[in-house]
Amino acid sequence: MYKLLLCWRYLRARHIALASVISVTLGVATLIIVNAVMAGFSREMEIRLNGILSDLVFESHSLSGFPDPQWHMQQIRLELGDQVAGMTATVHVPAMISIPVNGQYYNRQITVIGIDRETYAQVSDFSQFLLHPSNQRKVSFQLHEKGYAPDRPDFPDAGWGYRRNRVRFERALEEQRQREARRTSSGIPAAPGGIPAPPSAGDTSSIPRETVDPMKDQHPGIILGIAVCSQRGRDAQGNVRDLYYCRPGDDVILTLPNAANPPRPIDAKFTVVDLYESKMSEYDANFAFVPLDVLQDLRGMIDPQSGKAAVTSILIKLKPGTDLEAARDKLRARFPIDRFPYRISTWQDLQGPLLAAVAMETTILNILLFLIIAVAGFGILGIFSMIVVEKTKDIGILKALGAGQYGVMTIFLQYGVGLGLVGAGIGMVLGLLFVHFINEVADGLAWLSGRELFDPTVYYFQSIPTLLDPFTVAWIVAGAVLIAVLASVLPARKAARMHPVEALRYE
Repeated sequence: MYKLLLCWRYLRARHIALASVISVTLGVATLIIVNAVMAGFSREMEIRLNGILSDLVFESHSLSGFPDPQWHMQQIRLELGDQVAGMTATVHVPAMISIPVNGQYYNRQITVIGIDRETYAQVSDFSQFLLHPSNQRKVSFQLHEKGYAPDRPDFPDAGWGYRRNRVRFERALEEQRQREARRTSSGIPAAPGGIPAPPSAGDTSSIPRETVDPMKDQHPGIILGIAVCSQRGRDAQGNVRDLYYCRPGDDVILTLPNAANPPRPIDAKFTVVDLYESKMSEYDANFAFVPLDVLQDLRGMIDPQSGKAAVTSILIKLKPGTDLEAARDKLRARFPIDRFPYRISTWQDLQGPLLAAVAMETTILNILLFLIIAVAGFGILGIFSMIVVEKTKDIGILKALGAGQYGVMTIFLQYGVGLGLVGAGIGMVLGLLFVHFINEVADGLAWLSGRELFDPTVYYFQSIPTLLDPFTVAWIVAGAVLIAVLASVLPARKAARMHPVEALRYE
């Protein structure tokens, strides 16, 4: 009992110990906050990466792909058995998209993915990132009348209604130009007056003439990544807005290689039927989705004799809890690279550098931030050393009265445990509260500083994602307490080994 009383007396009398408690508190709170934010970002990133790439990717090295995907899928099911939750065949091909803007074409490189409407949803979360609610339930490549992005009041007009208005304007504009041309050729001066601005992104007079009636029909549908056809910026009032080069209802031109050897470029016109927004810039700015059969037919991937179509990859979704690496190795053994020119990878393999960079960053941050607690440990070591020197007489009296080495040592070890528990406990509470209210704190800091912490023109998330792992919180608290205890070991051993005669000689 005397050990606890003396420990409490020393702890209460030493106000300098408060500095060590604060150091431990700040270190623990900071580690909890950083780990929660990094885990939240990692989780959001992995959900989106896995949502597009599925669990296993079985792909060809050639743009021509491999024939008879049904046979390959059958062999995969025989190899993996009931571990397979779903499979779909796709075609990935690089392409150039041309978007008409202000009488010219805005060109950029993208990746076009041909997907099966029925089976793609089995292996991917693709549909939940589409803007139209009906497409989120079931993917369709047909243009809807209206109803795009109902949760975005600033989203522009889109769908069949917008398409008809745009076509009416373009035809009126063409008739106006023809009248002006006739007047000019006959010597009659052109009529004054301007032409009202079109409802689309700009003048489209340079677009090739339609082969279908755009008032009633559409070209094959295409779903664009939202960053392919838009740019986020601020208007004159400083408000964040999205400028759309095109939207559902507009037509674009794709230029892509066919499946011949060597490949030759081919052009085709598509109608934008929806936009895709995963909030991963790598995907939103580079991907476009079209019907699989349309892309296969366009590229000449269908054998005219057998009617079998080739694909470039097969996406495989496995049941929860399945060992992805073991499943990958089984398929690699079934399709050895010396016989089959295929690349079989997990989604982590394909995104290995990115995931490794995030993991390395988290590790380095943990090491650097843990040094804060280590500094607090050196403070505890210095405080205890001072206490041992100052309390030499008390230690001598205790040992003269019969206190053993273990009892004296326990006093100082309990002192270290007390500092560690108090600092770690307060730090844990502060860290958990900060994580819970982190978005409110961010808004407050933005209000105080007059600028946003996360610029929405760069970061597409609306709130800071966090993920609290109980195991991570536990090891942070345990580590802080362990450092405090280890810092008290040397002074405790010194006090325990002190001889009572030597301690009281000069008293």
